[in-house]
Amino acid sequence: MSDATGTVITGVIAFAAAVVGAVIAGMYAKHGAEAGGRKAVEAALAQVHGAAAAEHWQWVRTQRHQSFAALIAAYAALDEVLVRIAPEVRNAASLDGAAGREVRERMLELQAKTSQLALWGPNEANSLAYALTGKSVAAVRTLLHLARASSSGASADWPRFDQARDEMVLAHAAFLQRAGEIVRDPRQPVS
Repeated sequence: MSDATGTVITGVIAFAAAVVGAVIAGMYAKHGAEAGGRKAVEAALAQVHGAAAAEHWQWVRTQRHQSFAALIAAYAALDEVLVRIAPEVRNAASLDGAAGREVRERMLELQAKTSQLALWGPNEANSLAYALTGKSVAAVRTLLHLARASSSGASADWPRFDQARDEMVLAHAAFLQRAGEIVRDPRQPVS
């Protein structure tokens, strides 16, 4: 075999080795690119899901805070009516239709705001809101009962109203304290 033939054979082997090496390197590069692409897609999806979860959590927090504020405002409106009307009833004035409607409307508003808050939680705040509403209903019923008793000439049990209103005020304070803690806690869970 001549030098030229040896060189040609060596060149052919080198070329074949280069082609085989390029094919193998290409396969590994393709596999690496596919794996890298999958990881990039997974990371992007995780980031999108994380951002969506954070946005949802912030939205729920905002709804919760607005519900707390609406409930507190509804309670304040009801309490204002009770504070204004109770002395009139206590002084044997009859509860006129407008005043009775106003008390009932404020009570219904408080109940509606309590129901709205139940959508946003947390459960502890819901329980305190329902306790506040229950105590408020008891105070309103007691006042309405005393107004009927007063208009019929029967003796009125005002200490019962005072106790019912005190329980309403205490339930409001408990709700207000816990709602404030929830609002101030940035780690408060959505559920």
